[in-house]
Amino acid sequence: MHNFRLVTTIRVRYAETDQMGVANNANYLTWFEVCRTELCRNCGMPPAVWEKEGFFLPVAECGCRYRHPAVYDDLVQLWCMPEKIMPCSVTFRYRAVRESDGCLLAEGWTKHAVTDARGKLVRKDNAFYRWMLDEEKKFQSEE
Repeated sequence: MHNFRLVTTIRVRYAETDQMGVANNANYLTWFEVCRTELCRNCGMPPAVWEKEGFFLPVAECGCRYRHPAVYDDLVQLWCMPEKIMPCSVTFRYRAVRESDGCLLAEGWTKHAVTDARGKLVRKDNAFYRWMLDEEKKFQSEE
């Protein structure tokens, strides 16, 4: 998957499904959050570190396109990549893929504001922004 990194694999739990065993659509946003957090952790910058540095990333917008249903006990690979990085925001792209057959289950995105501890938008060059740009370069060099 061009520019995407396999971040983690989750198993669809019974509590995440309806009576027919199909994963509820709202779970995908939770899975994307797990994916984004693990991606940053794998790159050496977990959210706890950002917060100690005074940066917070509240979700400002999100979207998801569902392709095929995930069902109870499926193993779902979660792929992620930073897409658009600016001093005041960052957008991540995601893909959820069934491990057994490679079927694309869903693809989505989240856009995050970069704020300080008071919730004020950070509009100038900053350490988090520079770190994200460095990570984006690493992603592109892995192609």
